[in-house]
Amino acid sequence: MSDARKARRRRRRGQLRLALARAALWLLGRLSLAGAQRLGRWLGRAFWLANGKTRRVVEDNLARCLPELDREARKRLARRTLIETGMGLVETAPVWRWGRTRLHTVVRDTPGFEAIEQTLATGRGAILLAPHMGNWELGGLVTSGRTPTTIMYRPPREPALESLLNEARSRFGSEMAPANLRGVRQALRALQRGELVAILPDQAPRSGEGVLAPFFGHPALTMTLIRTLARRTGAPAFTGWAERLPDAAGFRIHYAPVTEPVDAEDPEAAAAALNREIERVVRQKPEQYQWTYRRFRRQASGRARRAERS
Repeated sequence: MSDARKARRRRRRGQLRLALARAALWLLGRLSLAGAQRLGRWLGRAFWLANGKTRRVVEDNLARCLPELDREARKRLARRTLIETGMGLVETAPVWRWGRTRLHTVVRDTPGFEAIEQTLATGRGAILLAPHMGNWELGGLVTSGRTPTTIMYRPPREPALESLLNEARSRFGSEMAPANLRGVRQALRALQRGELVAILPDQAPRSGEGVLAPFFGHPALTMTLIRTLARRTGAPAFTGWAERLPDAAGFRIHYAPVTEPVDAEDPEAAAAALNREIERVVRQKPEQYQWTYRRFRRQASGRARRAERS
């Protein structure tokens, strides 16, 4: 098969996936929050009962990161995690489709945001570290609706879906910056203008763009981007995450100043500080963290992988 024909087939597959994704978003986006969470709980229970790869990744991560819990406690936490994961997946459609007014009706409180507003009011930019906790899609939309925000993101593997992702996340006015050199320059300009830059700090960077640093006591490839932005602009960092409240009661979006030296001169020290800050957030509601992510899969070298196993 010729390269041109292969490219056409890939393009058609991408267009089909995009059409299916839009149809699913339209359908699920008509659900209420209670309906979305009910369906999500069923999905999470299905993940658990299937006892497949997703469940195994969660159980492996919990055994590695929370060894202080006994086996039964980790099992209960793994099941709760998969249920929260299911709710988060289904919630994405309503969050991406609801209007501003309806979206804000499910936000009960935003403690700590005043500190960000005070920083921005002085003309300084600020960096928001938003780990994969609770409903991070809602957190990004609500935050960008309150202040000019640039959201850094990793382009999805399927290029056709990038437009859908950007369309949903930017509909309240945020600027989208890909995690590449162009995006870093865009983020630096935003900080220099005294605006907010939001980053998902717990994604493993591309090879060569991070350093190994402890995460829950184990070496994990960790981004140095946050250190770069903070040192070049002097912008302070904050954490933010949207807690899912029980019984479809809505969400509480927590914001707090970072207390760890994420702008340390030494890149490895800065990365270790970043991971400690993420750990602090995760321990507040560990069942709402994305333990389905294989954070320890990618390492900087074979030597690092051998050290991880020892």
